[in-house]
Amino acid sequence: MKITDILKNKEAGLSFEVFPPKVATGFDNVVNAVKEIAAISPEYISVTYGAGGGTSDYTVDIARTIKDLGVTPLAHLTCICHSKKDVREKLSQLKTLGIENVLALRGDIPEGYNLGTDYSHADELVKDIKAFGGFCIGGACYPEGHPESKTLFSDIENLKRKVDAGCDFLTTQMFFDNDVYYSFLSKVQARGITVPIIPGIMPVTNAVQIKRITTLSGTYLPTRFRRIVDRFGDNPQAMKQAGIAYATEQIIDLYANGITAVHVYCMNKPDVAKSIKGNLSQILC
Repeated sequence: MKITDILKNKEAGLSFEVFPPKVATGFDNVVNAVKEIAAISPEYISVTYGAGGGTSDYTVDIARTIKDLGVTPLAHLTCICHSKKDVREKLSQLKTLGIENVLALRGDIPEGYNLGTDYSHADELVKDIKAFGGFCIGGACYPEGHPESKTLFSDIENLKRKVDAGCDFLTTQMFFDNDVYYSFLSKVQARGITVPIIPGIMPVTNAVQIKRITTLSGTYLPTRFRRIVDRFGDNPQAMKQAGIAYATEQIIDLYANGITAVHVYCMNKPDVAKSIKGNLSQILC
């Protein structure tokens, strides 16, 4: 099923994200995690694509596993370090497997890599996927602006180009203050971006995640969330419980404000996915 068809459902729903292993020995562990997450009947499961395509074969294999489990897969595809020929081959592979949804991303730029080969930006990849045909195309967006953009408004201009190139829906980077998301919606709608924008929520279950998040993306951390980390960050089990509770509150608020689709970055942790789903059992029924 295409994500756009899933999004037509007016009832509250959840999707989850997993990432492929870096080495072959970790593949079975990821597949087992996928099976557990699939068992709680998410709307779909997305699977990321390694930097530079290093785990691309695993991405396709895991997407196929998701489909075989009866859940809609969303396969990420990055274009940095790839030629147009590489992209066509990957799209052909996905299409042969009956995978209908692709999240089109530029990808992180490796150190020393020079832009200006076949691809420099995600909108170029979106155009090629659109021309290839047969896929529901997703894109990423950043409610606080992409780290490489000078301003949020310049980032929204880039987003408009990506949507005009053929994106059917967008998924946000994680955020920890829902007002940031609501404000972003108003800004992009004013710019004429009308495709569905799915909020991405990350349940932070350990203090190390916070350090990585703030280092890589500079995501705003509300005072209430900082206090949770300060109080429970040194107690792994308490931090996990508090992080899941905080994410649950965010999701409930989104549903209460009319958002029907929420994407959860569960970091290959079925127990986190199950806890979130369990906390929402009467809301999702």
